[in-house]
Amino acid sequence: MHPLLIRALLALALLLGGGGLGAWLGARLAQGAAGVLGGCVLGLLLFLLQDALRAARLLRWLRGAQAEPAPRDLLLWGELGYRVERALRQREQALQREEQRLWQFLSAIEASPNGVVLLDAQDHIEWCNGVAADQLGLDPQRDRQQRIGNLVRAPAFVAWLHGQPQAQALTMAAPDGAGRQLALLLRAYGDDQRLLLTQDITERERVDAMRRDFVANVSHEIRTPLTVLAGFVETLATLPLSEAERARVLALMTQQAERMQALVADLLTLATLEGSPRPPTGEWFDAASLLQQVLVDGEALSQGRHALSLELPSGWQLAGSRHELQSAIGNLVHNAVRYTQAAGRIELRLQPRGDGGVAIEVADTGPGIAREHLPRLAERFYRVDSSRSRASGGTGLGLAIVKHIAQRHGGELQVQSEPGQGTRMRVTLPSARVRASGGAVGDAASIAASIAAEPAPDTLPNSAPEPTPDAEPDAAPDAERR
Repeated sequence: MHPLLIRALLALALLLGGGGLGAWLGARLAQGAAGVLGGCVLGLLLFLLQDALRAARLLRWLRGAQAEPAPRDLLLWGELGYRVERALRQREQALQREEQRLWQFLSAIEASPNGVVLLDAQDHIEWCNGVAADQLGLDPQRDRQQRIGNLVRAPAFVAWLHGQPQAQALTMAAPDGAGRQLALLLRAYGDDQRLLLTQDITERERVDAMRRDFVANVSHEIRTPLTVLAGFVETLATLPLSEAERARVLALMTQQAERMQALVADLLTLATLEGSPRPPTGEWFDAASLLQQVLVDGEALSQGRHALSLELPSGWQLAGSRHELQSAIGNLVHNAVRYTQAAGRIELRLQPRGDGGVAIEVADTGPGIAREHLPRLAERFYRVDSSRSRASGGTGLGLAIVKHIAQRHGGELQVQSEPGQGTRMRVTLPSARVRASGGAVGDAASIAASIAAEPAPDTLPNSAPEPTPDAEPDAAPDAERR
């Protein structure tokens, strides 16, 4: 039944009850109709008093924090309190759900690798995530409601921010002066609000620069021998030459053609290394035989001009591609032979590491390398001394090949050098690719004899041929470092 109808029936019952009581009292006191009227008024007053008490309890609850349930009275006020309480609880639940969704949304933005800044119509910061704070030098809490133009004062940024609606990103240096490059994008949303997106593009810019340098270097390296070949072809076609002159021109043409072949071979080797899966860890081979073969090749290249030695603990085996590792260590040895003066020393050694892995090191007594060049030695075509490197026949890709081979085996290429103090280059291998064989490997003489009886291992796919003792060192994929 509807609460209003119940309330009306209750009021009527109180009136009838009060009237009946007044009639009974009037009959006893001989008052008649006056008694009936007084009883009705008394019943009405009782009803109004009870109703006022219920209303007061509900009003007191509404004025409070509504932490307790609404008064559970009967009739209208009880129903009204229940309806108000339910509406309040539903609103609280809706607010909690919205707050939860907002928290999840902000958490997702916080986890984004890009920076996000919410700006109002006056470019005040309403919110920003940690990435944007780090990239723009902001404090997510302290800088709220601050104008972003007062905090990021780069002139290019301020002009871009206050210009017309931007369709393209702005590239600028990070305000912290750490050399990072940022790409900024601005988008409008809501009521005159704007969304500022930031992205660290330092690595992308570096890769793009390396790609541009790589294309330019390849073009230059190929154009030079092609120009020489074209000139010699024209000479042969237009000028009468003696047999000696013709033989000399053909020899020079052959040298330039071999230079291009070595370059293309090294490029194909790099492409093969980058595009093929890592060597398996279940194929084991003897480290002693590999390093002895590298030593024999290095002595052949040196032709007695250097003192080469091998320091090798017995009983070590390596897992992976023997051909790749032999090519990598051979590059380091050939590099040391190429740049170490006559009568210098070159030491090849295998050293156990504390983490269970090993380091295969090639140390020489050459002129050394300045410290500023060390971080870039493994970059493609990077040369410390380009004229000397080209004169020695290098392609500028040798150390890049070594670095990729080391990484494919889970290791890395490390270089230590100072001018006048020689150079140490080492390839590290993790413990997963190293194990002790459990027995002595044998002395150097027996190992050398066994190697001499074995067929020479293949070189890397598409790599340049190994040099012969009377050949120039430019035939091998060298490790250009100077």
